[in-house]
Amino acid sequence: MSVPAFSPAPRGAAPPGQPRKAATAAWIGSALEYYDFFIYGSAAALIFPDVFFDESDPATATLLSLATFGVAYAARPVGAFFLGHVGDRAGRKKIMVFTLVLMGVSTFLIGCLPTRDQVGTLAPVLLVLCRILQGISAAGEQASANSMTLEHAPPHKRGFFTSFTLSGTQGGQLIASLVFLPVAALPEDQLLAWGWRLPFWLSVVVAVVGYVIRRKLDETPAFEQQAATEGVAKMPLAVLARDHWADVLRVVAGALVASVSTIFTVWALAYATSDSVGMSRTAMLWVGALANVVALGAIPLWAMLSDRIGRRPVYLVGAAGSAVAMFLYLWAISTGSYALTFLLGIVAFGVVYSAANGVWPAFYGEMFSTRVRLSGVAIGTQIGFAVAGFAVTFAAQIAGPDGDDWFAVALFTAALCVPPVVAALSARETHRVPTEQLGGPDDREAARAETVTA
Repeated sequence: MSVPAFSPAPRGAAPPGQPRKAATAAWIGSALEYYDFFIYGSAAALIFPDVFFDESDPATATLLSLATFGVAYAARPVGAFFLGHVGDRAGRKKIMVFTLVLMGVSTFLIGCLPTRDQVGTLAPVLLVLCRILQGISAAGEQASANSMTLEHAPPHKRGFFTSFTLSGTQGGQLIASLVFLPVAALPEDQLLAWGWRLPFWLSVVVAVVGYVIRRKLDETPAFEQQAATEGVAKMPLAVLARDHWADVLRVVAGALVASVSTIFTVWALAYATSDSVGMSRTAMLWVGALANVVALGAIPLWAMLSDRIGRRPVYLVGAAGSAVAMFLYLWAISTGSYALTFLLGIVAFGVVYSAANGVWPAFYGEMFSTRVRLSGVAIGTQIGFAVAGFAVTFAAQIAGPDGDDWFAVALFTAALCVPPVVAALSARETHRVPTEQLGGPDDREAARAETVTA
């Protein structure tokens, strides 16, 4: 029965305007997180080998620099266990504010670090410590933003509203690309002396804007109803291990698809600008910028499609399609053709990968109940993302001593897309399940009933 226009909002429903506010808050936080991660990845590929590892030979310096990129991903699972526990007990809003501040501070501090020439081996040690803080922040950021937007969203638009978390990641990478372009164009001596610091310092602007928005956001009605009725779980991790262990494993496997993003944004950038290919830094940064512009439009479109036909088919297009698209993109780079690289980079990352990237916030979040949603998404994704983060380091080793075996790297990336495909095929379809029934014992029956009546 439809609810009359003059009826009060149903119990547990989000107040008017809150879904948009939650989506905006999620977008801002994700934008900051991936602005920070992208400028770090770009700097790790182009600058840090000279600034922090300049006493090593070039190949080893690049390998060590890319390894620091992966350090944050190693810290993510640790942060996920702690922040997931707190978020499922104290609420989503507290974690969203904390992670935003931590990311802003740690990124700003990277821009203030002394170089190896100034303090010796202390410089890379400090770099790694700041990178660990970034990883802890990221562990709770997306999971809390996903939970906030999913629990505020109308049931039939959960895919669309949660996609703002991932369109925010593309927005952050786009902003980072645009900031890094003029920096990368500086003369080499100025770039290495002070220019690389500017993008890290500018992260403060995004952090302040995000903090103001998130402080005014209401806690989700689903969490408040859970706290007022059944109560929050005293030990969310115990409930998660008992009732949702299979879904956590699915999310871990699914999160490996993020390897496509790290290989695209970091290893491919280092490969294209290496002596073996010789493409310009500026041109390759433009590839990333344009691909992210396309992704900004593609992500919500894929998400809206998932609200109509389901999460699984859209996700599978992204995961399986990315395995093929990465071969084409890295081949294009190997030819040295700017036209092919731009075209296939936009298709691979802007269109195909966006199918999985735009749907996973809803797909993963809908596997869990309100009591353990933040923990389940945080732990599952961050373990998978940890592998994805070090995929760059593995790729640098797989590429051989000259760093130019692109086919081996493409094959490695495709192999990492297999577990996400298997995870999606084994998952239940949840796009028609009411929000309050997600992750419960009767969500299968609810999904079946909704399908029959649709």
